[in-house]
Amino acid sequence: MALLELYTEYNRVWIPDAEHVWKSAEIMRDFHFGNNVLQLLLEDGTEYCYPVDPSKPQLPPLRNPDILVGENDLTALSYLHEPAVLHNLKVRFVESRIIYTYCGIILVAVNPYKQLHIYGDAVIHAYSGQNMGDMDPHIFAVAEEAYKQMARNHKNQSIIVSGESGAGKTVSARYAMRYFAVVSKSGSKTRVEDKVLASNPITEAIGNAKTTRNDNSSRFGKYTEISFDRRYRIIGANMRTYLLEKSRVVFQADNERNYHIFYQMCSCAHLQEFKNLRLLSADKFWYTCMGGEITIEGVDDQKDMEETRRTFSLLGLKEDFQSDVFQVLAAILHLGNVEIRNSGDGKSSPNDPHLAVFCELLGASADGLGRWLCHRRIVLVAETVVKPVPKERAVNARDALAKQIYAHLFDCIINRINTALQVPGKQHAFIGVLDIYGFETFDINSFEQFCINYANEKLQQQFNLHVFKLEQEEYMKEDIPWTLIDFYDNQPVIDLIEAKMGILDLLDEECLFPQGTDQSWLQKLFNYLDANPLFEKPRLSNEAFVIQHFADKVEYQCRGFLEKNRDTLYEELVDIMRVSKFSFLANFFQEEKSNVTTKGVKVRPARPAVKPANKQLRTSVGDKFCSSLSLLMETLNATTPHYVRCIKPNDEKLPFEYDSRRVVQQLRACGVLETIRISAQSYPSRWTYIEFYSRYSILMSHQEGDLSDKKQTCKNVLQRLIQDPNQYKFGRTKIFFRAGQVAYLEKLRLDQLRGACVTIQKHVRGWRQRRKYLRMRDAAIILQQYIRGQRTIRKTVSAATLKQGWAAMAVQRYWRGYRMRQIFQLVRLASITIQAFTRGWMARKRYKKMVEEQKALILQKYARAWLARRRFQTMRRLVLNVQLSFRVQQLRKKIEEQNKENRGLMERLTSLANSHSQTVDRLQGLEAQLEKSTNQKASLEAREKKAKEDASLEIDALNFQKQNLENKFEASTKEAKGNRSQDFCLIDEMILGRIAENNIEIQRQDHEKLVVTLKEEIKRLKEERVSLQRKMEDRGKLSSDLQEQVIQLTKHVKTIPELRRELNNLQNQRNNMDRKMKQQSEQARGTDFDLYTLIEDLLAAFDGLQKATRILESHQREQKESYETQVEGLKLKVDHLQNENSKLQNLFQEKSNVNENIRQEVSRLSSENSVLPELKLQVSELQRQKQELEAYIVEQSRELELKRELQGRVEELEEENDHSKRQLLMESEAKSKLRQETSQLMAENMDFEEQLDQKDRLIKKLQNKIKSLETSQKGSTLAYYLGMLEYKREDESRLIQNIILDLKPKGVVVSVIPAMPAYILFMCVRHADYLNDEVKLKSLMTATIGAVKKVITSHHKDFEMLSFWLSNTYQLLNCLKQYSGEEEFLKQNTPRQKKNCLQNFDLSEHRQILSDLAIQIYYRFLSVIEKTLTPAIVPGMLEHESLQGISSMKPTGVRKRSNSIYEDSETYTISSILQQLSVFHSTMSQHGMEQGLIKQAVKQMFYLVGATTLNNIMLRKDMCSCRKGMQIRCNISYLEEWLKEKELQSSNAIDTLRPLSQAAWLLQVNKSTDEDAKEITEKCPELNPVQIVKILNSYTPIDEFEKRVTSSFVRKVQSLLQDRDGSTQLMLDLDYRFQVTFPFCPSSQALELLQVPSSLHLGFLTRI
Repeated sequence: MALLELYTEYNRVWIPDAEHVWKSAEIMRDFHFGNNVLQLLLEDGTEYCYPVDPSKPQLPPLRNPDILVGENDLTALSYLHEPAVLHNLKVRFVESRIIYTYCGIILVAVNPYKQLHIYGDAVIHAYSGQNMGDMDPHIFAVAEEAYKQMARNHKNQSIIVSGESGAGKTVSARYAMRYFAVVSKSGSKTRVEDKVLASNPITEAIGNAKTTRNDNSSRFGKYTEISFDRRYRIIGANMRTYLLEKSRVVFQADNERNYHIFYQMCSCAHLQEFKNLRLLSADKFWYTCMGGEITIEGVDDQKDMEETRRTFSLLGLKEDFQSDVFQVLAAILHLGNVEIRNSGDGKSSPNDPHLAVFCELLGASADGLGRWLCHRRIVLVAETVVKPVPKERAVNARDALAKQIYAHLFDCIINRINTALQVPGKQHAFIGVLDIYGFETFDINSFEQFCINYANEKLQQQFNLHVFKLEQEEYMKEDIPWTLIDFYDNQPVIDLIEAKMGILDLLDEECLFPQGTDQSWLQKLFNYLDANPLFEKPRLSNEAFVIQHFADKVEYQCRGFLEKNRDTLYEELVDIMRVSKFSFLANFFQEEKSNVTTKGVKVRPARPAVKPANKQLRTSVGDKFCSSLSLLMETLNATTPHYVRCIKPNDEKLPFEYDSRRVVQQLRACGVLETIRISAQSYPSRWTYIEFYSRYSILMSHQEGDLSDKKQTCKNVLQRLIQDPNQYKFGRTKIFFRAGQVAYLEKLRLDQLRGACVTIQKHVRGWRQRRKYLRMRDAAIILQQYIRGQRTIRKTVSAATLKQGWAAMAVQRYWRGYRMRQIFQLVRLASITIQAFTRGWMARKRYKKMVEEQKALILQKYARAWLARRRFQTMRRLVLNVQLSFRVQQLRKKIEEQNKENRGLMERLTSLANSHSQTVDRLQGLEAQLEKSTNQKASLEAREKKAKEDASLEIDALNFQKQNLENKFEASTKEAKGNRSQDFCLIDEMILGRIAENNIEIQRQDHEKLVVTLKEEIKRLKEERVSLQRKMEDRGKLSSDLQEQVIQLTKHVKTIPELRRELNNLQNQRNNMDRKMKQQSEQARGTDFDLYTLIEDLLAAFDGLQKATRILESHQREQKESYETQVEGLKLKVDHLQNENSKLQNLFQEKSNVNENIRQEVSRLSSENSVLPELKLQVSELQRQKQELEAYIVEQSRELELKRELQGRVEELEEENDHSKRQLLMESEAKSKLRQETSQLMAENMDFEEQLDQKDRLIKKLQNKIKSLETSQKGSTLAYYLGMLEYKREDESRLIQNIILDLKPKGVVVSVIPAMPAYILFMCVRHADYLNDEVKLKSLMTATIGAVKKVITSHHKDFEMLSFWLSNTYQLLNCLKQYSGEEEFLKQNTPRQKKNCLQNFDLSEHRQILSDLAIQIYYRFLSVIEKTLTPAIVPGMLEHESLQGISSMKPTGVRKRSNSIYEDSETYTISSILQQLSVFHSTMSQHGMEQGLIKQAVKQMFYLVGATTLNNIMLRKDMCSCRKGMQIRCNISYLEEWLKEKELQSSNAIDTLRPLSQAAWLLQVNKSTDEDAKEITEKCPELNPVQIVKILNSYTPIDEFEKRVTSSFVRKVQSLLQDRDGSTQLMLDLDYRFQVTFPFCPSSQALELLQVPSSLHLGFLTRI
């Protein structure tokens, strides 16, 4: 889109203004080509017509959208021109109170004339390591960029600080050097960085002065080279000075002062060390009171003098040198008070007591000095003439001497400072800081201003070339075609000044002539340079000339040019100074050697320096200045420059007051606008594809937004929005825009958002209006209804109508009642019908369910019975298997015990043999002649064989033979000495053979005994087996008898129904007979006799039947009695079983008592170290009792089987004998009782079995302990571990090496508990205490502490190692406390732990040492956490957008192209922080760290996260937005959820995030009314006033719909915060550490149960 098309309605432009330079106006109508007027509306409401040439319209510059105003980088502005730069600086400086702004590669620093809280060490550390552009503009950011490029590119760097006097150059250079001193510590004891900083007060004292523009104006240029070694630590510095203003020593303008050092000395005149200088107050010296100002507001000269002397001492400049310097300075003051009077005829003579003081202080001749101040020697061809000079010339000579002495003293001090700043070591690289004067133009400009502006012309040329080079590199890097850019080249001005026949060349030439004057030199300039367009002659003056510099035209007064360029001093005065008795002064005026070699950096200059035409001109001031400037430019061209332009906002030195006219003048002079112009000619606005996509995604269509390739999406959108392809270019990583295109895109985006807002508002307002309309309509209808009803009633109401109404109501009432009754009857009938069918269905369903349940119960009964039988059979098999395995195990144990006893006997026998062999060796050692009897060896062997053959003789015979041999031996010793050795050997061999045979015999006997015992045990087991079989046979017989009885009972029971049937048949027959008899009696009564006989027969038959029934009843009664006796027998058996159970319970109680006695016995044996066989006997007794219990359990189980069988038979009898109620009742009662008793017995048996299993496990545990004790003591007597470890003194180093130095945390965590090293070390300490060995104890503790220190020192960056040893050190400290015996630590100990306390030594001192060591480990541990976590905090908490759809992306500037940015950098999110926190927490938990210590570490981590994030908010204006506040609060909620997940809410870690949470809330809250200000002051108690004001000033809207914070609102908040106490620091201290505490937590671990893992290779440790 063409720039002309942007001049549409509502857009704003800048028009020139006399007062404010530029002022804003709004376009009222669209401008079209051919219009001659642009109609504007000014901010005050007036209309203005801006004239435009229709043929070549020169339209006023457009104003940037408000969203782009206030950016960190001026190159981020869409329209790059002078009013945009001026307005952006004003907004940042006045409204946001921000003094630093980037302009491409330039840092623009506006002097605030107020102390700000942005230069502390915390701010330095915040900028350290950051990329340029990530943080707010700052002098520290420029210093960090220079330092980083030096380290990465291995190239020297330069920081060029320039500006007007009073703009803050010296302070900026001082802060840059301070940054290097803090960031790159020297690491040496010389503290070079402190010396570099200490040089500033000295140079400011001797080179700075108060001027009308600045209270601390540098009156010289200074280039400080800070040297670095290969590790980029400061190793030294070197300082070069340029063009000291010597004239200030003898002349000051009104309201100005001389150099600070003079006033500092005068303020200390009353001190003893200054008495000999005869100083007066500053108002009594001519050189210090000339300007009328002797004090500076807010400056204490006496304190500054103390600081100057302190820095002298810090630099190693001793008191002698200081006194010499002060002596020379005092002499200069006295020289200024030397009064020269006229003595007539134009002559002059000195007449002042100060002359004598001057000569006394400098050791010069008073007569000679007085003479040559007022006379001059003229050397002619034939003679030498001494000529008096007028007073004016004499005063000039005096002042020239003072200036020369001060200049030499200044150079001497600078040289001594450079010497003091040199440290042995090779320089690898350097960073130069150039603090030089900016372009100056005053009402009267002289030689000093000419040299200053000449230097700025050279620097501006270098700057233009560097900017041009960077632009070219950027275009080539992005593969964009490079087009030549026209920029201002000031080479013609430089040639005008320094070329042959230029201004300086003509000045040097004129200085050669003794009679040369300023006027004659000016005339030469007019003659030679009149044709040069850059040189002009003023119209109204003949004593000045005008030069067109790059910044402005400057008119120079030629008066004094020659004198200042010559800088001449009479040779006679130089001779007097040279022969002075004061050697310090005399050295100043010695002849300089011709072959002076200077150490400098040999670099190739950008342009060859202009050589002077004559060698004699080299001694002039101009020539010296050209040479030093040429060397400076060579140095700068060989380095990578960084530019800082200091701006003076106003001449009144008022804080945060902005004078646009003064600022724009300096912007033109310092090259900022030239940078803007170069950038604006090509593609000034540059956005990355990600930034463009995030910002302008609202302008994309759905098809474009769905593409996965964001780069192609951006291209498609731009090609659609901007038709002219020349208005933008696509690079590899960025999009380049012409001026105004970003503003056009912002306009489109704003229109889109405005359209969306209008649509939303339209629908919302329509919905609200419709809802309001419907409510009003409903209300109107209701009102109309009631009103119309009332009207109708009034019209129709009468007596007839009322009667008709009442009648109608009565009819309606009855009719409605009838209808309701009908409906009720119908509903009632239907309900009854439904209920009937429903209840029937439910009853049928319930019946069916009951039937199913009954069948299920029957099935369950049989199934459960089958499962119970199967479970019983399985349990019985398991019990038998366990019994067999247990008995086999017992036999094996007995065999092992016998083997151990045999091995013990063998070891004792071998020990006896060894002792005997030792005695034999001693005897053989006494006899040295054994080797001579070689011939007798064969006979001895034969005798040995014979002795072995006779070894079967009995012991008595052997003893007798031994006695005989001894007698023979004694006899042989008397006879011959040679035979004695032979006899000894024979005896020894026989004894050894006999011992071996005895050993074999003893072993054989032991084996026989073992076999006998095994046979006896087998026999006993067989007998037990036979007895068990017999018992089983008896039980089998009993069960068979019972079964037979039951069978008989069943048979009898089966005959009962048959008898009953027979009885019923007989009764039926009797009834039939009765009926027949009646019939027969009715038919024939005549036959009585026959009937009588028949009746008798029937009666006899009936009697027989009665007898039979009685027999049956008796038989039934007998069966019943037998059944009752059986039931009673069963009851007796049940009683017997209950008695057996009680016996078993008693036996179990006895067994438990026996077990308790065993425990007591074991503890007693462990304390008294009793003999092991006793314990074995008790164990065998316990096993015997266990076998008895098992036998009882077997019997009980068999009886239970019998009970179950009987119960089954009883149930069958109950089913068959249902006819007898009394029998059924008795059977049911017996059955229920039997069931209860059997279930109770089964439960008790199960309990007994469980208790027996527990006892078995206890026995196995005791047996395992016995085995471990046996193996550790190798057959010796042992009872119980004491929780101590024994080691030899020579194994201490191995212990420390294995348990501390070579131990890896991961292996320990996997295999054993993490605190195992601490427990092992403490168990060793306990043993040393048990032995009362103080030397061993101290040695162990010292070695342990030293080894831990060595480990944490060698692994000071290993988080796992530090965590592991922090946990173990803490655990060892707890053990020392827990077992110390002190009452406060014994409260939670067990009785065993109380018994294990230390007895002999107090280790409180070692506890203190361990506590200090733990604190040291803890802080190193936190340092590792900080280094690991810090890189992820700012990207994760601030830069990553965790809330989708809420973007705070804004255009960045050219500073994002910083050379220090890595291309492949890791992307961090809030998930990265949470993941890292989880790694820390899991590692600490795995290492067994105490929960309280973990909470303290987590709290410190959260403080680090909050403080780092808040500090970056304070230093990053782009992060101070409402949307960013939402992101921060979302991330804080994630952190809070993490705390809940890890159950760390009680750590109070979330409280450390309160300042950050309140800052995020402050970014989101409304900031406009007084109520908002009060709410801010109330709800931000964790933020101090400085931080609140900083956030308010830095608040940056992201869209046009957001509002900036007004200055009045900020002032309102400041007034409300005046009474708040607290810190005034802007930044939170990242090095702050919460106080760590190590709470005492007793361990429940039993030391006596700990076993040392074999993986630790600590086999030399012995458990006690």
